[in-house]
This record gives sequence, C-alpha cells and structure tokens, in this order.
Amino acid sequence: MHAKRTLDEYIIENQNSIPDAAGEFSDLLRHIGIAGKIINRIVNKAGLLDVFGHDGNVNATGDVVQKLDLYANDLMIEYLQNTGVCAGVGSEELEHYVGFEPRHNRQRKYVVVLDPLDGSSNIDVNISVGTIFGIYRRKSAVDDPVDIGDFCQKGEALLAAGYILYGTSTILVYTTGNGVNGFTYDSGIGEFCLSHPMLKIPETGKTYSVNQGYYAQFSSEIRNFIDACANKGHMLRYTGSMVADIHRTLCKGGIFLYPSTAKNPNGKLRLLYECKPLSFVVEQAGGSSFDELGRRIMEIPITELHQKSPILIGSTDLVNEALSRNR
Repeated sequence: MHAKRTLDEYIIENQNSIPDAAGEFSDLLRHIGIAGKIINRIVNKAGLLDVFGHDGNVNATGDVVQKLDLYANDLMIEYLQNTGVCAGVGSEELEHYVGFEPRHNRQRKYVVVLDPLDGSSNIDVNISVGTIFGIYRRKSAVDDPVDIGDFCQKGEALLAAGYILYGTSTILVYTTGNGVNGFTYDSGIGEFCLSHPMLKIPETGKTYSVNQGYYAQFSSEIRNFIDACANKGHMLRYTGSMVADIHRTLCKGGIFLYPSTAKNPNGKLRLLYECKPLSFVVEQAGGSSFDELGRRIMEIPITELHQKSPILIGSTDLVNEALSRNR
C-alpha cells in the first residue's frame, strides 16, 4: 500500500501555483487545516461536552447562534491571526470584519472569509456540518489596516476556497484554481491525506437538494423545475447543511437550489461566506453556479459583507435546465 500524501506535503508541492505566494500562502492553508482538526474533535465529542443548543443570541443575518458556532468562529480567527500573513477575517457570525495588527518580519497580504460552522443546528441530532472558507489577496496596502474593500471582492478574485465536512469521515476539499482535491482526515496519524485527487462533478445527476417546505413560496419557474425533477424520478436529498449537500452533489452529480422566496426575495445564503467559495469549488470541478436571473455567482458584485443571493449550483446540465425555465 502506497503512503498517501498529506495535506501539508501537497500544499508545499503545489505552493508555486499561486503567483508571489510561496510559503506564506501555504502557511495560511495549513492553519485552516489545523483549526479544522480541532473543530472535528469537538464536533465528534459534542454529546459529551456542553456545546449543544444555542447561546440565546442571533447573528448579523438573523440566524440563531449555536454554542458551537461561536467556538468554531473564535478558533478559526485565532489560528488565522497566528499565521502572521492573514490581515483580517470576515465571518458569517460577525456583523463586522476583524482586522489584525502587523507581525514582525511578516506581511499580512491576505484576508479570509468564512462560515465557521455551516448547518450547526444539525449538531444536536448528529447530522453532518461543515466549515466554508475563501481566501483573497487584500487590495489595501499591507502596512495599512484592512478595509471593507478587501472583503467585498468578486468571486473571480478568490485565490483559494474550500470546505471541511465533518461527517462519517472528515474531509477537507479545496481549490486554488487548478482543479479540486479532497483530503480525508486520518485520526491515526492526525493528518489530512489526499483521498480524492482532481474531483470532477458529473455533467448531470438524479438528485436535487432544496428545502421543499418552502415550495409554495418559490417562483412558478422554480416550482416547475422541481416538478420536472420529481416526474423524472429524481431523488430529493436535503440535509439543511449546505456543505453536506454540495459535497454529495460534487461527488454524485445533481443540483442544489436555494431560491428566492416570498419571505426572502433576495435568498437566504450569503454571497461572501457561502455562495462564492462553494461556487469556486464547483466550477473548478466542472459544474455551474448561477442565481435565478442567470447571473454567474462568481461575477456578482458585492457591496456589503452579509449580502445574500439565490443560488442554483451543481451539474451543468441540471443548472442549465433550471435556468431555462426562468427565461
């Protein structure tokens, strides 16, 4: 049996794929992996620790904050600050971005956007959750404090993006614009090891992921598409954890939809923290990602940290079929 390449080894081997990044960018990715290992350990022991339930607060976009949300958020921020090359973090859990002071002998060239624990309401019932991240090169001068312009960039400016799925096994999936690779966590050696090299999403699939409880609030075009999926015998699969649904779609083919509703006409998912990072991954694997108006998610301008958007993402054939019913 051949030894698997670890995440650290793979990052070092491929660090020159990002111009002018070298070791600094590699450190950033490695620290995200380390934080993911710690979150994985806490998630796996959730039933034994006081991390169930919510803390009585809501976040910047009105979602109930789970105790584990705050733990994952604080941990990620701490590890990113410690890299010495991350200038700031924008998090779904925080109303404003967080900037870091310069560190001796290191330039903080990058900012990170993240959803620290996507699907965290599932923790109480032992269903998969995940972490979503995206990395941008900052636009402001490295000697100045970060500003909102460093975070409000189009998805096309992403240097890297990915997710960590804490499921039956824990897997870290990421791209730097040269394909998508997945690394499964081996608890025996305490490392993420390359398990899914060059992931490719099938052009079509037979599953669709949507919260069908909102069916009556969807547009007639989206309802028609859902009806067509059901009539063709496609399977409805929806966990309430975007990372889990996207990972299944990436591996098996299909489509994930979070359309606009009468209650949320702009959709509910955040462009910066969820839609754009996952769209980068899916597109790099050969899939597509658009909003209901047919705008490519990666090209939609961002004007505020918690901007939302509907999203249709997954196998290209199914996304195109869904879009054709909206034209």
